[in-house]
Amino acid sequence: MSLKLCIAQLNLVVGDLPGNAQKIIHAATAAYQHGARLVLTPELSICGYAAEDLFLRPAFIAACDDAVKALALALAHLKDLCLVVGHPTGGDSRTRSVAVPERFNAASVLREGQVIASYAKRELPNYQVFDERRYFTPGKEVCVFEAGEPGHRVKVGLLICEDAWFEAPARLTREAGAELLAVINASPFHIGKGNERELMMRERVLQCGLPLVYAHLVGGQDEVVFEGHSFALNADGALAGRAPSFIENSLLVQTSRAQSAIKLEAIIAPERTPEADLWDALVLGVRDYIGKNGFPSVLLGLSGGIDSALVLAVAVDALGKDRVRALMMPSPYTADISWIDARDMAARLGVRYDELSIVPEFEAFKATLSQEFSGLAEDTTEENIQARIRGTLLMALSNKFGSIVLTTGNKSEMATGYCTLYGDMAGGFAVIKDLAKTTVFQLARWRNAHDPYDTGAQPIPERIIARPPSAELRPDQTDQDSLPPYEVLDAILQRYMENDESIEDIIAAGFASADVERVTRLIKINEYKRRQSPVGIRVTHRSFGKDWRYPITNRFRA
Repeated sequence: MSLKLCIAQLNLVVGDLPGNAQKIIHAATAAYQHGARLVLTPELSICGYAAEDLFLRPAFIAACDDAVKALALALAHLKDLCLVVGHPTGGDSRTRSVAVPERFNAASVLREGQVIASYAKRELPNYQVFDERRYFTPGKEVCVFEAGEPGHRVKVGLLICEDAWFEAPARLTREAGAELLAVINASPFHIGKGNERELMMRERVLQCGLPLVYAHLVGGQDEVVFEGHSFALNADGALAGRAPSFIENSLLVQTSRAQSAIKLEAIIAPERTPEADLWDALVLGVRDYIGKNGFPSVLLGLSGGIDSALVLAVAVDALGKDRVRALMMPSPYTADISWIDARDMAARLGVRYDELSIVPEFEAFKATLSQEFSGLAEDTTEENIQARIRGTLLMALSNKFGSIVLTTGNKSEMATGYCTLYGDMAGGFAVIKDLAKTTVFQLARWRNAHDPYDTGAQPIPERIIARPPSAELRPDQTDQDSLPPYEVLDAILQRYMENDESIEDIIAAGFASADVERVTRLIKINEYKRRQSPVGIRVTHRSFGKDWRYPITNRFRA
């Protein structure tokens, strides 16, 4: 007999210590019944990731310590089971007047009611959305423990997330006698990140000569999503197992000895396309934000345009049609095809759909302001009034019925300020905030071609995808009246905002100087708007959120 282990890919809730513990107990008990004697849970599984400044509260750390002890006792009857649980531990290092223990991002090995080993994360990431050096002190020790029944035990070396991206922690763990590396993780999703992890871990196992199991968190937490995609690699770098992405899963991994070396074997979930990952990230992000925060339903403005259409399709896939309401709010400039397409899409998805004209309110605003605006031509002021009327109506319905408003602005608009404060930016959750406009079109086409429910219907009417995008706030308006073509804008945005290329380098790459200067100027002068925008789902390696921390007052050009 050889060791069977379980990678418990769990969806946990930050701060829900009793709920997280019960989920871990359930997963560990089920795995034990299937023969597993080692169960790995994700990084900081007892408290959820990331708990941010909760880590600074002594009461929170104490509660986590108590939860780990209670978890150990709850599983004490499972003979020979080793459970690896992630948790914060230590004191409050902010205290200056007295010497106190430091805080650590830790993992403990529980067996038969006792903590038999503990490990503190050595490499603390402080880039992109990570801010671990604010909260934790690096660990210095290695952790190797034995797992399995007597006579069939394996020496397991424990690492936490970032540790495995560096050579030294794995090497030191092997030197301490490890036969197998167990890495527990909470690494936020962005497009392509799952493959990056597999490639980096393949490099690690080839370098240290040990097989590796990688237990990863799944679920949405505020602006970030964790996709799961846990896996196992043999010492030669070959993929031995992979869990499905974006769902909870218990991946059972069988170990065996071949000439004293450990070999792994498990089910391998198929590879996925970037579009499938992107869609499921948005769906999971919406489902968990709404569910974990207790909102009963969602509400959005459906304009007949591509952005709101995509948000509606995501919301229905995430929550079901009965928890989604769409509202069409036509103005004097709303084209007939916008009405028709909005009605068509709402009917296809079966959501509640209502129409509230904003024409009376718009005329009333203009009448009230007529003396102030006397002799002045209409401009973006009147356009913004329309958007703000719509925002007011949506927020009124939200307040009255408890539905959270999903905003429908994309990354291209957020970058350039092509959005209205207190208007189309009003709401509680920005679903496609990190999707460039070109990606919005790409994903809409993908969703129409992939029906997870086998209904045979395309959720988004083709004309919504095909027609030129317009805010419809003045006669015959299109987005390209005010912006470069989206193919150009999004390419500049990616180079400047996501990849930190300079203005000169972007121009040297072949982009028109006027376009580059215009787009980068818009990005800078609209920082004040983005600071006031709702939280939204991060799906690229750099989003307008924790990844982007630029001053509002800023005269630096490059």
